[in-house]
Amino acid sequence: MTNFFQNIREGENYKYFSGGEWKNNKSGEMIDIKSPIDGLLVGRIQALSKEEIDEVFSYAKEAQKKWAKFSFEDRAAILKKAADTLRVLVDDFVNMKVLEVAKTKASAKNSVLRSADIISYTADQIETANKAEVFYSKDFPGASDSKTAIVSREPYGVVLAISPFNYPINLAVTKIAPALLMGNSVVVKGPTQGSICTAMLVEVFNKAGVPKGVISFVTGKGSEIGDHLVMHKYTDVVNFTGSTEIGKALAKKVGFKPLILEMGGKDAALVLKDADLDLAAEMICEGAFSYAGQRCTAIKRVFVDRNIHDQFLDKLIEVTKQKFNLVGDPRKDEVQLGPVISEKQADYVQELVFDAVESGARIVLGGIRKVNYMEATIIDKVNKDMRIAWEEQFGPVLPIIICDSKEEMIGLHNRSQYGLGASVFSKDIGKAHEIARQLEAGVIQINNKSERYPDSFPFLGVKDSGLGTQGIRWSLESMSRLKSIVDNK
Repeated sequence: MTNFFQNIREGENYKYFSGGEWKNNKSGEMIDIKSPIDGLLVGRIQALSKEEIDEVFSYAKEAQKKWAKFSFEDRAAILKKAADTLRVLVDDFVNMKVLEVAKTKASAKNSVLRSADIISYTADQIETANKAEVFYSKDFPGASDSKTAIVSREPYGVVLAISPFNYPINLAVTKIAPALLMGNSVVVKGPTQGSICTAMLVEVFNKAGVPKGVISFVTGKGSEIGDHLVMHKYTDVVNFTGSTEIGKALAKKVGFKPLILEMGGKDAALVLKDADLDLAAEMICEGAFSYAGQRCTAIKRVFVDRNIHDQFLDKLIEVTKQKFNLVGDPRKDEVQLGPVISEKQADYVQELVFDAVESGARIVLGGIRKVNYMEATIIDKVNKDMRIAWEEQFGPVLPIIICDSKEEMIGLHNRSQYGLGASVFSKDIGKAHEIARQLEAGVIQINNKSERYPDSFPFLGVKDSGLGTQGIRWSLESMSRLKSIVDNK
């Protein structure tokens, strides 16, 4: 790690960021961060107290009032400097992401550079962010008086940004950049696993010129500070990405505050009998096994037409052998598939596999696990009564479910508690769109894997997959509220 980050740590202990300073907590209590690669210590993060959290929010509340007076141009200039700095420091971030959350080098680099692009693109949206609309009463039928409403956007105040382990930089950036551009201050709660990456990101914004107190970084035990963070009197908005279980519990506690939730998914790929099977196999393979399936938008089940099942399965197995055959230490350039985040998670994924096999499913590829390293695994002949057909595995395991009609596929898809993304594979684009309109999901891809990219598109989930809409334009809107000033003449 370069000297750029020398202030964020002392030895193996990483600090928290409050009032423009990197600090150590008073208790000295730390949390060990161990690498999923080999279980060795990466570093230690601070276990903050409620009192220290209060101090952070006090700084954030006061700083926001001054930040809101900055022009959009000045805020955007700071964001652009942060983006440029992130690109320069890409290797530092890649090395830490590989070590801390076990991304492969290629995946880590792509994610960091994409994060820089998100910051830059956000900074370019000054016209959208600062747009004021004018409405006239004369346009309303029957209006007898003359009124003019000037409608603009104002910051909420303090945004609490909670990011997940799988994208500790990218999904922090999608929250931080829009919030800052709109004039909010941001308190970033890093994921326990991934906090060091997030601390590095906060230092980039700090050195780019974000004023003291406008961005803060906190860490700690969720059981001790989680409720205090979301229920804090100075928390004006909560923007959370994580599990459905935690997100639903959080929603009950937040109270009368704006809430943006991105939660779990059980994204399905529907492979119709007229699909381009080479394309479908390629896209589904990448969608299912990239980053060992640890993505909310990963393809987590496949509905395939019985008439083309055998041919499709052969192609899927072949392309998976080519793309995700090398399992091992992601610090090695040739490795295609690293470990899942923990042994506990590997235990859960394996439990779903065992349940399916005991109920009659068949492993046709992979199935071997060593500690928290799992091979890319394809399970065929999964039926609707098996747990893996419905539960989010969050690992490199893909169940195949044979269907007799598109109606059966739609019905099975919509029975899920989740509704994040989906994919429809068919050469008949009209039919694909017809099916997509019937699927209960936020984003449906036609002839592609489910994904969030590009970040200029709206991204959302329905049912237990989320609340609110993201994507840069929509994130700017969600990080601000309308104010209407009415002139009477």
